[in-house]
Amino acid sequence: MIGQQREFSSTGVPPWKSPVALSVALHLLIAGVALAGWSWSSPIQEPPPSSISARLISQQKPEPSPVVEPVDQPDREQEQKELEKQKQIEAQKRQKQKEEEARKVAEQKKREETKRKAEEQKKAEERKARETQEAEAARQKAEAEAKERERRKAEAEAEKQRQQEAKRKAEEEKQRKEEQRKREEAERKKKEEQARQEAERKRLEAERRLQEQQLEAQAEQARKARADEARRQEQAAAARARETQMLSESQKYQALIRERLSQAWYPPSSATEDMTARLQITLLPTGELAGVKLVASSGNTAFDNSALGAVKSLNRYPVPSERDTFETYFRQFTIEFNPRRLR
Repeated sequence: MIGQQREFSSTGVPPWKSPVALSVALHLLIAGVALAGWSWSSPIQEPPPSSISARLISQQKPEPSPVVEPVDQPDREQEQKELEKQKQIEAQKRQKQKEEEARKVAEQKKREETKRKAEEQKKAEERKARETQEAEAARQKAEAEAKERERRKAEAEAEKQRQQEAKRKAEEEKQRKEEQRKREEAERKKKEEQARQEAERKRLEAERRLQEQQLEAQAEQARKARADEARRQEQAAAARARETQMLSESQKYQALIRERLSQAWYPPSSATEDMTARLQITLLPTGELAGVKLVASSGNTAFDNSALGAVKSLNRYPVPSERDTFETYFRQFTIEFNPRRLR
Protein backbone atom coordinates (compact mmCIF):
# COMPACT_ATOMS: atom_id res chain seq x y z
CA MET A 1 0.00 0.00 0.00
CA ILE A 2 2.84 2.35 0.75
CA GLY A 3 4.35 1.79 -2.75
CA GLN A 4 1.04 2.37 -4.40
CA GLN A 5 0.54 5.54 -2.49
CA ARG A 6 3.89 6.87 -3.72
CA GLU A 7 2.87 6.39 -7.39
CA PHE A 8 0.14 9.07 -7.04
CA SER A 9 0.25 12.64 -6.02
CA SER A 10 -1.96 14.28 -3.49
CA THR A 11 -4.38 15.10 -6.29
CA GLY A 12 -4.72 11.45 -7.23
CA VAL A 13 -2.73 11.85 -10.59
CA PRO A 14 0.50 9.86 -11.30
CA PRO A 15 3.67 12.01 -11.07
CA TRP A 16 4.72 11.50 -14.67
CA LYS A 17 1.29 12.80 -15.72
CA SER A 18 1.61 15.98 -13.75
CA PRO A 19 1.28 19.31 -15.65
CA VAL A 20 4.91 20.22 -15.07
CA ALA A 21 6.22 16.92 -16.40
CA LEU A 22 3.94 17.07 -19.38
CA SER A 23 4.99 20.64 -20.10
CA VAL A 24 8.70 19.74 -19.98
CA ALA A 25 8.17 16.68 -22.19
CA LEU A 26 6.13 18.74 -24.67
CA HIS A 27 8.83 21.40 -24.86
CA LEU A 28 11.49 18.76 -25.38
CA LEU A 29 9.46 17.11 -28.11
CA ILE A 30 8.84 20.42 -29.88
CA ALA A 31 12.57 21.30 -29.69
CA GLY A 32 13.57 17.88 -31.07
CA VAL A 33 11.11 18.10 -33.97
CA ALA A 34 12.27 21.63 -34.73
CA LEU A 35 15.90 20.57 -34.72
CA ALA A 36 15.22 17.49 -36.88
CA GLY A 37 13.15 19.50 -39.35
CA TRP A 38 15.75 22.25 -39.57
CA SER A 39 18.59 19.74 -40.22
CA TRP A 40 16.51 18.03 -42.93
CA SER A 41 15.30 21.12 -44.73
CA SER A 42 18.14 23.63 -44.38
CA PRO A 43 21.08 23.56 -46.91
CA ILE A 44 24.29 21.95 -45.77
CA GLN A 45 26.34 25.05 -46.47
CA GLU A 46 24.31 27.26 -44.02
CA PRO A 47 25.64 27.64 -40.48
CA PRO A 48 23.83 25.87 -37.60
CA PRO A 49 20.69 27.75 -36.50
CA SER A 50 20.46 29.52 -33.19
CA SER A 51 17.96 26.90 -32.02
CA ILE A 52 20.91 24.88 -30.75
CA SER A 53 20.70 26.94 -27.55
CA ALA A 54 17.17 25.72 -27.08
CA ARG A 55 18.39 22.15 -27.39
CA LEU A 56 20.81 22.71 -24.57
CA ILE A 57 17.89 23.65 -22.31
CA SER A 58 16.69 20.09 -22.62
CA GLN A 59 19.82 18.91 -20.94
CA GLN A 60 18.92 20.85 -17.81
CA LYS A 61 16.92 19.14 -15.15
CA PRO A 62 13.20 19.85 -15.20
CA GLU A 63 11.79 22.19 -12.64
CA PRO A 64 10.87 20.40 -9.48
CA SER A 65 7.32 19.43 -9.10
CA PRO A 66 5.34 21.08 -6.40
CA VAL A 67 4.67 17.61 -5.19
CA VAL A 68 6.87 16.76 -2.31
CA GLU A 69 7.22 13.15 -3.29
CA PRO A 70 10.21 12.24 -5.50
CA VAL A 71 9.71 11.68 -9.25
CA ASP A 72 8.94 8.17 -10.13
CA GLN A 73 11.10 5.88 -12.33
CA PRO A 74 9.05 6.27 -15.56
CA ASP A 75 9.76 10.04 -15.64
CA ARG A 76 13.53 9.45 -15.38
CA GLU A 77 13.41 6.87 -18.15
CA GLN A 78 11.50 9.26 -20.39
CA GLU A 79 13.99 12.00 -19.67
CA GLN A 80 16.84 9.58 -20.37
CA LYS A 81 15.26 8.63 -23.67
CA GLU A 82 14.91 12.28 -24.59
CA LEU A 83 18.55 12.87 -23.70
CA GLU A 84 19.59 9.85 -25.78
CA LYS A 85 17.52 11.15 -28.63
CA GLN A 86 19.17 14.55 -28.39
CA LYS A 87 22.58 12.89 -28.33
CA GLN A 88 21.66 10.92 -31.44
CA ILE A 89 20.51 14.12 -33.13
CA GLU A 90 23.78 15.82 -32.14
CA ALA A 91 25.73 12.79 -33.37
CA GLN A 92 23.84 12.82 -36.67
CA LYS A 93 24.49 16.52 -37.01
CA ARG A 94 28.20 16.08 -36.32
CA GLN A 95 28.24 13.17 -38.76
CA LYS A 96 26.56 15.35 -41.38
CA GLN A 97 29.05 18.13 -40.69
CA LYS A 98 31.92 15.67 -41.10
CA GLU A 99 30.36 14.35 -44.28
CA GLU A 100 29.87 17.93 -45.51
CA GLU A 101 33.49 18.74 -44.71
CA ALA A 102 34.58 15.52 -46.39
CA ARG A 103 32.40 16.41 -49.39
CA LYS A 104 33.91 19.89 -49.55
CA VAL A 105 37.40 18.42 -49.31
CA ALA A 106 36.49 15.90 -52.02
CA GLU A 107 35.04 18.67 -54.17
CA GLN A 108 38.18 20.77 -53.61
CA LYS A 109 40.32 17.79 -54.55
CA LYS A 110 38.06 17.17 -57.52
CA ARG A 111 38.39 20.81 -58.61
CA GLU A 112 42.16 20.65 -58.17
CA GLU A 113 42.25 17.35 -60.04
CA THR A 114 40.08 18.84 -62.79
CA LYS A 115 42.34 21.90 -62.92
CA ARG A 116 45.42 19.68 -62.99
CA LYS A 117 43.92 17.55 -65.74
CA ALA A 118 42.96 20.70 -67.65
CA GLU A 119 46.52 22.01 -67.31
CA GLU A 120 47.92 18.63 -68.35
CA GLN A 121 45.49 18.56 -71.27
CA LYS A 122 46.53 22.11 -72.20
CA LYS A 123 50.19 21.15 -71.99
CA ALA A 124 49.47 18.02 -74.00
CA GLU A 125 47.63 20.09 -76.60
CA GLU A 126 50.47 22.63 -76.68
CA ARG A 127 52.98 19.79 -76.96
CA LYS A 128 50.86 18.21 -79.66
CA ALA A 129 50.61 21.56 -81.48
CA ARG A 130 54.36 22.02 -81.15
CA GLU A 131 54.97 18.51 -82.40
CA THR A 132 52.53 19.19 -85.23
CA GLN A 133 54.39 22.39 -86.09
CA GLU A 134 57.71 20.58 -85.91
CA ALA A 135 56.32 17.78 -88.04
CA GLU A 136 54.96 20.34 -90.51
CA ALA A 137 58.32 22.12 -90.56
CA ALA A 138 60.07 18.79 -91.05
CA ARG A 139 57.62 17.92 -93.81
CA GLN A 140 58.14 21.27 -95.50
CA LYS A 141 61.90 20.87 -95.13
CA ALA A 142 61.68 17.36 -96.56
CA GLU A 143 59.55 18.65 -99.43
CA ALA A 144 62.03 21.49 -100.03
CA GLU A 145 64.93 19.04 -99.98
CA ALA A 146 63.03 16.72 -102.31
CA LYS A 147 62.31 19.64 -104.66
CA GLU A 148 65.95 20.65 -104.46
CA ARG A 149 67.01 17.10 -105.28
CA GLU A 150 64.54 17.03 -108.15
CA ARG A 151 65.83 20.38 -109.36
CA ARG A 152 69.42 19.21 -109.16
CA LYS A 153 68.48 15.99 -110.85
CA ALA A 154 66.70 17.92 -113.60
CA GLU A 155 69.71 20.21 -113.94
CA ALA A 156 71.99 17.18 -114.07
CA GLU A 157 69.78 15.60 -116.73
CA ALA A 158 69.69 18.87 -118.66
CA GLU A 159 73.46 19.18 -118.34
CA LYS A 160 73.87 15.61 -119.49
CA GLN A 161 71.61 16.28 -122.47
CA ARG A 162 73.55 19.46 -123.24
CA GLN A 163 76.80 17.52 -123.07
CA GLN A 164 75.38 14.80 -125.30
CA GLU A 165 74.09 17.42 -127.70
CA ALA A 166 77.44 19.19 -127.66
CA LYS A 167 79.20 15.86 -128.21
CA ARG A 168 76.87 15.05 -131.10
CA LYS A 169 77.44 18.47 -132.64
CA ALA A 170 81.18 18.09 -132.12
CA GLU A 171 81.12 14.72 -133.83
CA GLU A 172 79.03 16.14 -136.66
CA GLU A 173 81.41 19.08 -136.92
CA LYS A 174 84.35 16.71 -136.91
CA GLN A 175 82.73 14.59 -139.59
CA ARG A 176 81.91 17.69 -141.63
CA LYS A 177 85.47 18.94 -141.33
CA GLU A 178 86.78 15.51 -142.27
CA GLU A 179 84.56 15.47 -145.37
CA GLN A 180 85.62 19.02 -146.16
CA ARG A 181 89.25 18.02 -145.70
CA LYS A 182 88.75 15.10 -148.06
CA ARG A 183 87.13 17.36 -150.63
CA GLU A 184 89.89 19.90 -150.21
CA GLU A 185 92.46 17.11 -150.44
CA ALA A 186 90.86 15.83 -153.63
CA GLU A 187 90.69 19.35 -154.96
CA ARG A 188 94.28 19.92 -153.99
CA LYS A 189 95.38 16.72 -155.67
CA LYS A 190 93.42 17.72 -158.73
CA LYS A 191 95.05 21.10 -158.77
CA GLU A 192 98.43 19.51 -158.15
CA GLU A 193 97.88 17.25 -161.09
CA GLN A 194 96.87 20.19 -163.21
CA ALA A 195 99.84 22.10 -161.93
CA ARG A 196 102.11 19.19 -162.64
CA GLN A 197 100.82 19.04 -166.19
CA GLU A 198 101.17 22.76 -166.48
CA ALA A 199 104.64 22.54 -165.00
CA GLU A 200 105.57 19.84 -167.40
CA ARG A 201 104.40 22.06 -170.18
CA LYS A 202 106.36 24.95 -168.82
CA ARG A 203 109.38 22.92 -167.82
CA LEU A 204 111.37 24.01 -170.82
CA GLU A 205 110.51 27.63 -170.19
CA ALA A 206 111.31 27.12 -166.54
CA GLU A 207 114.67 25.69 -167.28
CA ARG A 208 115.36 28.70 -169.39
CA ARG A 209 114.44 31.04 -166.65
CA LEU A 210 115.98 28.93 -163.89
CA GLN A 211 119.35 30.56 -163.98
CA GLU A 212 117.82 34.01 -163.84
CA GLN A 213 115.65 33.01 -160.92
CA GLN A 214 118.60 31.49 -159.10
CA LEU A 215 120.54 34.71 -159.52
CA GLU A 216 117.60 36.71 -158.26
CA ALA A 217 117.19 34.32 -155.31
CA GLN A 218 120.83 34.61 -154.37
CA ALA A 219 120.59 38.37 -154.51
CA GLU A 220 117.41 38.30 -152.36
CA GLN A 221 119.05 35.94 -149.89
CA ALA A 222 122.05 38.20 -149.61
CA ARG A 223 119.77 41.18 -149.03
CA LYS A 224 117.83 39.32 -146.35
CA ALA A 225 121.06 38.21 -144.69
CA ARG A 226 122.27 41.79 -144.56
CA ALA A 227 118.92 42.92 -143.18
CA ASP A 228 118.94 40.12 -140.54
CA GLU A 229 122.47 41.03 -139.50
CA ALA A 230 121.55 44.67 -139.18
CA ARG A 231 118.46 43.73 -137.14
CA ARG A 232 120.53 41.47 -134.85
CA GLN A 233 123.04 44.23 -134.31
CA GLU A 234 120.26 46.68 -133.51
CA GLN A 235 118.66 44.20 -131.09
CA ALA A 236 122.03 43.50 -129.45
CA ALA A 237 122.69 47.19 -129.08
CA ALA A 238 119.21 47.74 -127.67
CA ALA A 239 119.70 44.81 -125.27
CA ARG A 240 123.04 46.20 -124.13
CA ALA A 241 121.48 49.62 -123.65
CA ARG A 242 118.56 48.04 -121.82
CA GLU A 243 120.91 46.03 -119.63
CA THR A 244 122.99 49.12 -118.90
CA GLN A 245 119.83 51.06 -117.99
CA MET A 246 118.53 48.24 -115.77
CA LEU A 247 121.91 47.87 -114.09
CA SER A 248 122.11 51.60 -113.45
CA GLU A 249 118.57 51.69 -112.07
CA SER A 250 119.18 48.58 -109.96
CA GLN A 251 122.33 50.09 -108.48
CA LYS A 252 120.34 53.17 -107.51
CA TYR A 253 117.66 51.13 -105.70
CA GLN A 254 120.26 48.81 -104.16
CA ALA A 255 121.97 51.82 -102.68
CA LEU A 256 118.61 53.01 -101.31
CA ILE A 257 117.95 49.59 -99.78
CA ARG A 258 121.44 49.47 -98.17
CA GLU A 259 120.88 52.94 -96.78
CA ARG A 260 117.50 52.01 -95.30
CA LEU A 261 118.91 48.82 -93.78
CA SER A 262 121.95 50.58 -92.35
CA GLN A 263 119.61 53.07 -90.66
CA ALA A 264 117.45 50.27 -89.24
CA TRP A 265 120.35 48.00 -88.17
CA TYR A 266 121.70 48.14 -84.64
CA PRO A 267 124.59 45.64 -84.28
CA PRO A 268 125.05 44.16 -80.80
CA SER A 269 127.85 45.30 -78.55
CA SER A 270 129.59 41.97 -79.06
CA ALA A 271 129.90 42.56 -82.84
CA THR A 272 133.37 42.74 -84.38
CA GLU A 273 134.53 44.00 -87.77
CA ASP A 274 135.27 40.45 -88.87
CA MET A 275 131.67 39.28 -88.43
CA THR A 276 129.60 39.01 -91.59
CA ALA A 277 126.04 37.64 -91.95
CA ARG A 278 124.63 36.96 -95.39
CA LEU A 279 120.83 37.11 -95.80
CA GLN A 280 118.64 36.18 -98.74
CA ILE A 281 115.71 38.61 -99.15
CA THR A 282 112.57 37.97 -101.20
CA LEU A 283 110.34 40.94 -102.08
CA LEU A 284 106.95 41.49 -103.68
CA PRO A 285 106.49 43.90 -106.64
CA THR A 286 104.92 46.33 -104.14
CA GLY A 287 108.18 46.45 -102.11
CA GLU A 288 106.73 44.42 -99.24
CA LEU A 289 108.90 41.75 -97.62
CA ALA A 290 107.88 38.26 -98.71
CA GLY A 291 110.60 36.39 -96.82
CA VAL A 292 114.11 36.49 -95.41
CA LYS A 293 116.53 33.63 -94.81
CA LEU A 294 119.96 33.46 -93.20
CA VAL A 295 122.23 31.76 -95.79
CA ALA A 296 125.59 32.42 -94.08
CA SER A 297 125.89 32.93 -90.32
CA SER A 298 128.39 35.26 -88.71
CA GLY A 299 128.96 32.79 -85.89
CA ASN A 300 127.26 35.11 -83.43
CA THR A 301 123.56 34.52 -82.78
CA ALA A 302 122.91 38.06 -81.52
CA PHE A 303 124.63 39.47 -84.60
CA ASP A 304 122.53 37.28 -86.93
CA ASN A 305 119.31 38.17 -85.11
CA SER A 306 120.06 41.88 -85.30
CA ALA A 307 120.52 41.58 -89.08
CA LEU A 308 117.28 39.64 -89.41
CA GLY A 309 115.49 42.20 -87.24
CA ALA A 310 116.72 45.06 -89.43
CA VAL A 311 115.41 43.33 -92.57
CA LYS A 312 112.03 42.65 -90.99
CA SER A 313 111.69 46.14 -89.52
CA LEU A 314 111.22 47.81 -92.92
CA ASN A 315 107.55 47.93 -93.90
CA ARG A 316 108.27 48.63 -97.57
CA TYR A 317 111.49 48.46 -99.61
CA PRO A 318 112.30 50.91 -102.41
CA VAL A 319 111.99 48.92 -105.66
CA PRO A 320 111.78 50.00 -109.31
CA SER A 321 108.36 50.14 -110.95
CA GLU A 322 109.72 48.56 -114.13
CA ARG A 323 108.83 44.86 -113.89
CA ASP A 324 111.86 43.42 -115.74
CA THR A 325 114.30 45.31 -113.54
CA PHE A 326 112.46 44.15 -110.41
CA GLU A 327 112.32 40.50 -111.52
CA THR A 328 116.01 40.52 -112.51
CA TYR A 329 117.53 42.26 -109.49
CA PHE A 330 115.00 42.59 -106.67
CA ARG A 331 112.65 39.60 -106.67
CA GLN A 332 115.32 37.71 -104.70
CA PHE A 333 118.79 38.95 -103.76
CA THR A 334 121.43 38.53 -101.05
CA ILE A 335 122.95 41.18 -98.86
CA GLU A 336 125.84 41.07 -96.38
CA PHE A 337 125.77 42.70 -92.96
CA ASN A 338 129.20 43.80 -91.69
CA PRO A 339 129.98 46.52 -89.14
CA ARG A 340 132.32 48.22 -91.64
CA ARG A 341 130.09 47.93 -94.68
CA LEU A 342 126.67 46.85 -95.80
CA ARG A 343 126.62 45.44 -99.33
